[in-house]
Amino acid sequence: MLACLVERLVAENDTDSIPDPEKSVDIHGVLKDLNIEGSIDYGVTAISLGSTDFGGLYSEKPLAVIRPAGADDVVRVIRRALESPTLTVAARGNGHSINGQAMAHHGLVIDMKSMADNNRIVVNVNFMYVDVGGGSLWSDVLKHCVLKYGLAPKSWTDYLDLTVGGTLSNAGVSGQTFRFGPQTSTVTELEVVTGTGEKFICSNSQHSQLFFSVLGGLGQFGIITRARVLLQPVPDMVRWIRVVYSEFDEFSNDAELLITSPESFDYVEGFVFVNSNDPVNGWLSVPLDSNQTFDPTHLPKKIGPVLYCLEVALHYNKHDDPFIVNMMIEKLLGKLRYLKHFRFEIDLTYMNFLSRVDHVEEAARGSGIWATPHPWLNMFVSKKDIDAFNRIVFQNILKNGVNGPILTYPLLRSKWDNRWSVALPKNEIFYLVALLRFSHAHPTESEINQMVAQNEEIVQTCIKNGFDFKMYLPHYNSTVEWKRHFGDQWGRFVNRKRQFDPKYVLAPGQKIFTRNHQF
Repeated sequence: MLACLVERLVAENDTDSIPDPEKSVDIHGVLKDLNIEGSIDYGVTAISLGSTDFGGLYSEKPLAVIRPAGADDVVRVIRRALESPTLTVAARGNGHSINGQAMAHHGLVIDMKSMADNNRIVVNVNFMYVDVGGGSLWSDVLKHCVLKYGLAPKSWTDYLDLTVGGTLSNAGVSGQTFRFGPQTSTVTELEVVTGTGEKFICSNSQHSQLFFSVLGGLGQFGIITRARVLLQPVPDMVRWIRVVYSEFDEFSNDAELLITSPESFDYVEGFVFVNSNDPVNGWLSVPLDSNQTFDPTHLPKKIGPVLYCLEVALHYNKHDDPFIVNMMIEKLLGKLRYLKHFRFEIDLTYMNFLSRVDHVEEAARGSGIWATPHPWLNMFVSKKDIDAFNRIVFQNILKNGVNGPILTYPLLRSKWDNRWSVALPKNEIFYLVALLRFSHAHPTESEINQMVAQNEEIVQTCIKNGFDFKMYLPHYNSTVEWKRHFGDQWGRFVNRKRQFDPKYVLAPGQKIFTRNHQF
């Protein structure tokens, strides 16, 4: 993977004078008598895996990769790291982080996906929940719950090959978030191993401070080894619909209407696309089926460089009267002001709808672009600033697209618990903005650096204009930036770190704290 300018930025910001772990730790000696049921891998293949991620922008080599059998192995690893003045521990899920967040430079990487406990997905039908390992993939949870019990979690991410512990350590958002909140809102109990090497069962009523700290806590306070997630009955089918707008205010007003109305669709998202025939960024990215066509001759004559697509879905069952289903859809769409010639829809099973990104991954792997760097940028932007953000960023900086989806859709702050550690804009309505960049199969370092630089331009634009925004899946390189990110919640975040990881062992890849950290 390319190690571009981001690597240099880290080196320039790493001002803490601590010993070089590679020189001060005999890792074989430290771990040789570690009595775990899993395995320890010092091999080249394992180290290579632990030093890369989906973003492909960073490369931090660990000293060893731990494949735990269960939570007790995680306890033993952290306790052993505590005996060293320099060792750190990072939990790695499916390696889908973007900026090295799950890496541990000359530390220990715990491969959560290999944990044997992940195979035990236990559904309680009476109380409508599922117990799953922190390293379980959401795609496996979906298949197990739906196919065996006709049940499923309420809130999802768009891409499902992410680990349960990984998304809960951030939030987990998608088109259901406006109704049920992020994935963190559907959890009632966690098993967590803290930075003190202690294992706790925590919930709203038991060790509640740890429970709320870990949710959205970026892995700073503990490693999630098990989660209890609420379930609901699943529908048989989904009507998936896309409609197009030429004006951002009409797009945003309709999206906000849908997420605030008591009667609405079951899923609401949206995206920005380029007003051109570009096969990746333009008109062709909108139709849902190869039989559907986007006819630009029906577009208004005076429109800008980008257009907007509102994406919605309605659940229904096979025994439902088609007339009633269609009538409900027409009623909901009748409230919207989209361009009437641009409506695309298909029916598919609930499982296929939630797995809709699979074919994108398959195609990307086939073309080689899945393995190239992905300088993605994810952020939350307040409703009060989203119009200006549209004018400056969507219509200017990003007017040629990002060679991938530009997601944007509104969320409700009231669906998020302010006791979680995640940082949010202040407005009740704020927008997810996700730039899911892809490069071609053989990008140059210069090309990747240009993408990274454009991301930084967008962030600096938000700061310069005083926008109320927060990074989602955040990554910064200095304490000053992290303080700005958390704002008045910084003190709480620091106190939680001191309580649950007082020696700053966990999640060093976030670059928030270091071993022997001093404030």
